[in-house]
Amino acid sequence: MAHVQILDGGLGTSLNDIYNIKFDSTTTPLWASHLLVSDPATLQACQHDFGVAGVDILLTATYQVSAEGFARTRTAQYPDGIPRSAVGPFLKTAVDIAERAKVRDSTSIALSLGPYGACMIPGQEYSGAYDAGHDDEESLYRWHLNRLRMFAEADEGLVSRVQYVAFETLPRVDEVRAVRRAIRDSGTELPFWISCVFPRDDEALPDGSSVAEVLSGLVDAFDRAVAEVIEARQIDAVPCLVLYPDGTNGEVYNTATQIWEKLDGGLADKRPWEVQLAQVVGEAYEKGHFTSFLVGGCCKASHFDIQKLGQQFKTK
Repeated sequence: MAHVQILDGGLGTSLNDIYNIKFDSTTTPLWASHLLVSDPATLQACQHDFGVAGVDILLTATYQVSAEGFARTRTAQYPDGIPRSAVGPFLKTAVDIAERAKVRDSTSIALSLGPYGACMIPGQEYSGAYDAGHDDEESLYRWHLNRLRMFAEADEGLVSRVQYVAFETLPRVDEVRAVRRAIRDSGTELPFWISCVFPRDDEALPDGSSVAEVLSGLVDAFDRAVAEVIEARQIDAVPCLVLYPDGTNGEVYNTATQIWEKLDGGLADKRPWEVQLAQVVGEAYEKGHFTSFLVGGCCKASHFDIQKLGQQFKTK
C-alpha cells in the first residue's frame, strides 16, 4: 500500500466554527495568525486538537503572515501597527505553539506560507487578481523572498526547528515560479511543497493556467503530467502527491461577503468527505505513478474530519 501521511485541517475555520473566533479584514488583518498576537492560548488549543487527531504533519499558524499584515494590526503596545522590527517574537510563538500542540514526538512541523493574494484585502487567493505592484513574477519573487527572510531574521535557528515549508493555495503560475526562485535564493534547504487552487471546472488555476503548466492540480491531470516528465527525464524521482481539499459540503467562500455560501444543486456524491478523499488516494496509487501521499484538509475540515480521514487508511 502507498505510504500515506496525514496533514492537519482548516485552522481558521476551526477557530471560527469550534472556538467562536471571529475574523474580519479591519480588526484582524492577519486572520488566524492574529491569535499569535491576541490569544496564543486559544490558538494552541485549536492546534492541539489536530495533534490529538493523530496528524503526521502540523502546519504553523503563519499562512497569512506578512509585513503588511502586521503593519495593519493595531494593539495597545503598537497603536499604529506592529513594525517589522517587532515581528520576530510572534513568528517564534507560531513555531513554539505548533511544537507544543504535538501529541506524538514523530509529528513533523511545516511552516505554512500562503500566496500574496491571501494577504490582500479582501483576500484574492481564489481569484489571483493581484494589485499592480504584485502582478508579475519578479515582484512576487521579491515579496516571497522578503517574507522568507522575516523568518530567518526572527530568531537564529527558527527555520531549522521546522521540517518542511508549505507554500499553499497559489492561484497563479508566475507565483509558482516566483516561490521556487525565492526559496532557492533564501538559502532554505528544507523540503517544501507547493499547493495550488483549483476551483474551476475546466481544470485550470484562477489565472487560466493549465494543469500541465504547473504540474499540479486535479489528480488525473497531475498523474498524466508526472508520467510525461518522468518519461522525458525532467525529474529524477517520483514526487509525493499532496492533497488537502476543503472539507465542505458544497459551500464556497464568497470573498466579498466573507461568508461560506451553499451552491444550488448540492453535491452529486453524498459519501462522507473522508471516504471520497481516501478513494482518490487509492485510485492514484493504483495507477502507479505515486507511492507517497500527504493527505489532509483545508477550509472547513475540522480535527474530527482529519481523525476520520486517518482511520480510513488504518483500515486499508
